[in-house]
Amino acid sequence: MRQFMRDRMRLEPVPGLDGISLYRAHPGSGLSRFAGDTPPYWAWTWGGGLVLARFIADGPECVAGLRVLDLGTGSGLVAIAAARAGARHVIAADIDPNAVAAAALNAEANGVTLDLVVGDLLDEPLREVDVVVMGDLFYEAAVARTMLPFARRCAGAGITVLIGDPLRPDLPECALVRLAHYDVADFGDGHDAPGRAAAVFTLRR
Repeated sequence: MRQFMRDRMRLEPVPGLDGISLYRAHPGSGLSRFAGDTPPYWAWTWGGGLVLARFIADGPECVAGLRVLDLGTGSGLVAIAAARAGARHVIAADIDPNAVAAAALNAEANGVTLDLVVGDLLDEPLREVDVVVMGDLFYEAAVARTMLPFARRCAGAGITVLIGDPLRPDLPECALVRLAHYDVADFGDGHDAPGRAAAVFTLRR
């Protein structure tokens, strides 16, 4: 799968992030075979991941020297940004093995090392980390109802939780505190949408 991605996708700079490039889908990539008419989510750069990566790049002290878990890593963008910012150890986890393959390929292209995990970590014992980053994981109501309890469980264990989202309707903003906001591109619906508002949040105490 990694060889297929390397051969068929394009390594392109990430908008607004100097020095980070990702393998991205394009009309001739053939990735639609994995998800019908829309290429898989790990082949796109999403607004929530972009805003988290920007936040980390602008303030590397939030992860420098710390252990980080990127939950639902997708392309691996946020995990890569954390590794580049000096995180001591970065876990990139996703339920889709193809996403983890993409994250591995992107990490290699950007010269960083990630601890890659395939699986659903929501019901497992919490990993020994200092920071959990969650980009674009509140994209629909059913998923949001599972993500918020996990985020609260992490916070209760003393883990810092950072959530990146382009202000989608199912984001539980009443439970969150906004830390920063940016205008970023968002490809969540398969189309370029530059200048979309997005923000980074943590849990309200």
